Amino acid sequence: MLIGYARISTHDQNLALQRDALLAAGCEKTFTDVASGGTVERDGLTSALQQLRAGDTLVVWRLDRLGRSLRHLIDTVGELQSRRVGFRSLTEGIETQSSGGRLVFHLFSCLAEFERSLIQERTRAGLIAARLRGRQGGRPALMDEKKIALARRMHTDPANSSADIASAIGVSRATLYRHLRPSAKPIPASPSVSQPV
Repeated sequence: MLIGYARISTHDQNLALQRDALLAAGCEKTFTDVASGGTVERDGLTSALQQLRAGDTLVVWRLDRLGRSLRHLIDTVGELQSRRVGFRSLTEGIETQSSGGRLVFHLFSCLAEFERSLIQERTRAGLIAARLRGRQGGRPALMDEKKIALARRMHTDPANSSADIASAIGVSRATLYRHLRPSAKPIPASPSVSQPV
């Protein structure tokens, strides 16, 4: 069975072109979505994937109607192949049940892997260049030297509990403990009612 899937991004667009092409290709059922390509949850696509059985073929008008990205497209088609379900894109003339179609998808997979490696390489190079200029990556520290000094002064007063100090500085108690750990004096715990043994 041929199962069609069509998607448009906005209600201003029209599904008729895709529906007609899928019908002409022999699709017995067609599922649709009105959603941007980046949308993760697409009910029509989910229903189409659930409908497919071994030996069926998922048909789309164009590759970008199915995948949010090249990686998502490859993963989706790979999942279909593992279920022995074919895939066909009408505009690009790709059909994974043919040797030529499988070759095209292997090339796509290699390109996606190459793109991911380039991104990782550029990220590493950027971090190294930033370090050489004296900048460190990561999130900014929650407590700077002024806050640490204030916390240490407050914690010398036994009337201040760790919860009070953390609240006054605007951090969690765990963050406060982490920054004051080198301090010799223990941080007084929050007052609690002692329970009889």
